[in-house]
Amino acid sequence: MTGPKRGRTAARRAVPHRLPLRGRLTLVTTVVFLVLGAGLLLLNWLSARQLIEDNRYLVVPAVETVPVQPVDPTAPDTTEAPSPTDPGMPDTGLPDTGVPDTGLPDTGVPAAPLTPAEGFEDFQDQVLTQVLTRSLLLLLVFTSLAALLAWWAARRSLHRLSQVTAAARRISTGSTLDERLGLTGPHDEVRELGDTFDAMLDRLDRSFDAQRQFTAHASHELRTPLTLQRTALEIPLAQGRVPDDLKPALHRALDANARTERLIAALLTLARSESGTRSSHPVDLADTARNAAAELADEARDAQVRVTTKLAHAPVAGDPALLAQVAANLLANAVRHNHPGGTATLTTGTIGERTFLDVTNSGPVLEQRDIPGLFEPFRRGQGRTGNGLGLGLAVVRAITHSHDGTITATARPGGGITVHLDLPRRAEPRPPR
Repeated sequence: MTGPKRGRTAARRAVPHRLPLRGRLTLVTTVVFLVLGAGLLLLNWLSARQLIEDNRYLVVPAVETVPVQPVDPTAPDTTEAPSPTDPGMPDTGLPDTGVPDTGLPDTGVPAAPLTPAEGFEDFQDQVLTQVLTRSLLLLLVFTSLAALLAWWAARRSLHRLSQVTAAARRISTGSTLDERLGLTGPHDEVRELGDTFDAMLDRLDRSFDAQRQFTAHASHELRTPLTLQRTALEIPLAQGRVPDDLKPALHRALDANARTERLIAALLTLARSESGTRSSHPVDLADTARNAAAELADEARDAQVRVTTKLAHAPVAGDPALLAQVAANLLANAVRHNHPGGTATLTTGTIGERTFLDVTNSGPVLEQRDIPGLFEPFRRGQGRTGNGLGLGLAVVRAITHSHDGTITATARPGGGITVHLDLPRRAEPRPPR
């Protein structure tokens, strides 16, 4: 394929259809009705003309031929011209001009009466013109009605398809697969599409459920042997029975054990948040953020990162332990992926019926296109160092979605990111009167 042709093809694909499906169906139906109506009108007009022509003899009688008697030139002329003094003729007192008086005013132009054939032609033209005019008006009216009916029918037929689209959009942006379409109505193609979509959601839900249960069970089963291993390493070290040359190896083993325990704890939290089963209690995100800042104060001091808070009342309803994990993970991410002398800011508050928690930090410059990957499990930004597990933001996203909230992250031009957490605001109890 040549360059210009490829460019034209790409341009055609890039141009979106400005007319929605409902409008296109209405337009096609209206055009089809108009074309068929115009064809029917033309056939009726030609048929009427043919019928009138075929029945001409009923209006214009045929001309009868009368035999003409031969004239004898030698016979005397027996016709006499009327005498001006003929008593049967009234005396008008005017000179005789030889032209009979008709009693009508003389216009100077001789009258030209229409023949029966000419009168029939005039009648035929008037009738066909009236038929054509009225038929065009009726075609225009019925075409408008057809367009309205087509628009109504398309809207009614595509309403359930819009339900499928809306449900797919909600499910794609949510965290659970509990919603089902359950379309009603006739068993047509749209109903079949909805049933197929529900069956697909059932399979996906079962698959994700099995995956979450496996992760939770495996993580739970691994905690016991890890605890035994840590105990078996700590006891000899505490009793001083380990030679000096083996102590570095035991300390490395303890560090690996601790890292594995943190990983298992994060996986358990992720599985719990994705399962959708959680308790619901009144929680103030301001208190949660304040506690997270206090817990990470020593780590922030060691990393030379200044943590500031701007905390306003932020009431929500949810699982206190999971929401505390959200604030701790966000602040830990802001401190660990920062630079000496950097800053991290926690802000809470309410806007309308929503409650928010913002965490802003300095740090390395990130591309906005790389930000969504940070919320995937075991994904870390390029150039990031530290002992992170790559599960912090994934856990935050799962907990946020399980609380019917949204989370967005924006790269800062000077480096670092801003994470915005948005949750439904808990209704405050009314004070007693």
